[in-house]
Amino acid sequence: MLQIAFIRENQEKVLKALAKRNMDAKSIVELAVQLDEKRRATQAEMDNILSESNKLSKDIGELMKSGEKAKAELLKTKTTSLKEKSKELAEKLDVYTNELTEQLYLLPNLPADIVPEGKTPEDNVTVLQEGAIPDLHGEALPHWELVKKYDIIDFELGNKITGAGFPVYKGKGAKLQRALITYFLDKNTEAGYQEFQVPHFVNEASAYGTGQLPDKEGQMYHDATDDLYLIPTAEVPVTNLFRDVLLQENELPILATAYTPCFRREAGSYGAHVRGLNRLHQFDKVEIVRVEHPEKSYEALEGMVEHVRTILNELKLPYRILRLCGGDMGFASAMTYDFEVFSTAQDRWLEISSVSNFETFQSNRLKLRYKDKDGKNHLAHTLNGSSLALPRVLAGILENYQTPEGIVIPEVLRPYTGFDIIN
Repeated sequence: MLQIAFIRENQEKVLKALAKRNMDAKSIVELAVQLDEKRRATQAEMDNILSESNKLSKDIGELMKSGEKAKAELLKTKTTSLKEKSKELAEKLDVYTNELTEQLYLLPNLPADIVPEGKTPEDNVTVLQEGAIPDLHGEALPHWELVKKYDIIDFELGNKITGAGFPVYKGKGAKLQRALITYFLDKNTEAGYQEFQVPHFVNEASAYGTGQLPDKEGQMYHDATDDLYLIPTAEVPVTNLFRDVLLQENELPILATAYTPCFRREAGSYGAHVRGLNRLHQFDKVEIVRVEHPEKSYEALEGMVEHVRTILNELKLPYRILRLCGGDMGFASAMTYDFEVFSTAQDRWLEISSVSNFETFQSNRLKLRYKDKDGKNHLAHTLNGSSLALPRVLAGILENYQTPEGIVIPEVLRPYTGFDIIN
């Protein structure tokens, strides 16, 4: 959530930055500023009443000590009136505060200056491409045909049990999936990330805290009975570990990683581009999250990018890194790098990771702060990245490593799988 003090003092800058997201936010910003003025005026009036009430209480005490009870009773009548007025103002203040918060929730994060202009994924900027695209044999298949051929993932069985987008992994497919999860977690913990196991349901406050609500309400599975949400990513519960936390500056940075299943409704998703593992309602992902000092968060972002690169280089998959344009960034992000792996059998790039800096957008919602050496409190910066999302990584391995004899397992994964080929 953007800070209202910053919006109030930089309205034109905010509007210009949000225009990079192709958003005309003038009406929301103007209403937010108006509500903030009413809120501050009401707060000031309440503070004056409190000050006057405190003075009257002191005067009443002095009058009672001196035996002037009649005068004291007159002042007590006035304090009663002030209390009633204060109660009315408190109710108004709550209304203005809630209405202001609702408007602020509608505003996405401001893109960083380095974020390129653009409206669609075609406007994203390729910053790096690495890895040789293999020359597959003439009978190469897309992964949804390969998994049938080798009986390692069953989409129809998942559809029978639950519905479309909930595959069943079998045999070596299940082992390869488990191997990837363990490998990713090992790489992350070796890099200094502390591993967590977190709930797969979160409450409304947690979903608001990281920006999933209200922006992506239609994409989340919701249990109305208990008012809980299935997580769309481990970012939500992991980042909320630090909600309402005041850190000491020397506790920064905080590095966390977690494996979870992820659940996304993906309403309206259809067509050839979502076949097989390309888009699922339930999928596995290993996430990395950082809480950083504001002066070091962009250095940390580049470090996260290098960390994901290391994993993809070890898997020997062809990939590219994109800096997302303003129109293609997520709601809460100030800057995002996307990783895409090349699916040789599909002849297309598949997104496998997003690494983002949210600056203070999430921490303002979360009330995640740190105390500096002078004793002043500041909002921390939060970052997160996929390290990695499994479905499309698995699709890339199946397609890029296929041979006439079978699917060769990347060398780095063989200690985890216990086999070197699926045939």
